[in-house]
Amino acid sequence: METFFASFPARTIWTPELIVMLILFSALYFWVTGPLRHKFEDSEPVPVRRKVYFHLGLFAFYLGFGGPLYVLGHMMLSMHMLSMAIAFLIAPPLLLLGLPSWVFTPLAKLKPVRKIFLVLGMPILGLLLFNAMFSIYHMPFMFDRLLTNEGAHNIYQLGMFFAAGLMWWHLLPRIQTRYELSELKKIGYMFGNGVLITPACALIIFAGEPLYATYTDPATWAMAIAYCLPAGADIPYELFSGSTALPPLSPVHDQQLGGAIMKIVQELVYGVAIGYIFKQWMNRDKSDNKKEDSEYAVYEMVETNSRTHNA
Repeated sequence: METFFASFPARTIWTPELIVMLILFSALYFWVTGPLRHKFEDSEPVPVRRKVYFHLGLFAFYLGFGGPLYVLGHMMLSMHMLSMAIAFLIAPPLLLLGLPSWVFTPLAKLKPVRKIFLVLGMPILGLLLFNAMFSIYHMPFMFDRLLTNEGAHNIYQLGMFFAAGLMWWHLLPRIQTRYELSELKKIGYMFGNGVLITPACALIIFAGEPLYATYTDPATWAMAIAYCLPAGADIPYELFSGSTALPPLSPVHDQQLGGAIMKIVQELVYGVAIGYIFKQWMNRDKSDNKKEDSEYAVYEMVETNSRTHNA
């Protein structure tokens, strides 16, 4: 690991421009939820837990799209899959949980936004879009092409992040829409996501040979890692092969580990999400039962008073 930090400049390893961008997003969040809050209809103070969720989401976004893990992902598929799991399975739900519902009220009132959401807001689209983009991304020819084309890679990853946010929206909606799912449907939705992401993970885990030239061909790897380096910097070929090579595993074993990491993280995250939904379901049932008991008690009191009066 010392070789890794010695071979790359600090700007490459820590991605300071992304840190600055996320700090600006944090400042905007505190401005909107603080001094600007009273300009929003039905706004309420934001609980500390939501602020914590939002900033954990920003931190997960950083781990997924920048920092040492992102650079390592250009050298080891296992680290690439870990960064993707953090970026698309952990960051979106945390960001949604951190945003107060009243932030979305002005957008929901815009007619063009409502028309767009009539299509984009369909649960089946949220279910299929992210999983389709994830599977296409990990097809060998697409993977190598994207990692050796910085512009296309950035656009595709932003599109996949939007698709992931859309998928998580149906599980953690911040405002009520016509497409709101019941708790039972949300649990089924999560199982569907787990099934759809499995083929891509299985392809990576059970392939008997390396699938991606990015991690086996020096020329392809040089093109991919060059986008992490400042212009004109030398390519550290010594990290790719030889006695000073960074990856501790063979390409096949690293590939298998990467698929396993993605599947394990997916199972853990989706399991937590199902538990969260089930807890909401139980809380709603308890609330409904209390409401029914209260209404029945009022009815009984009225009936008793009526019988007393008639007597």
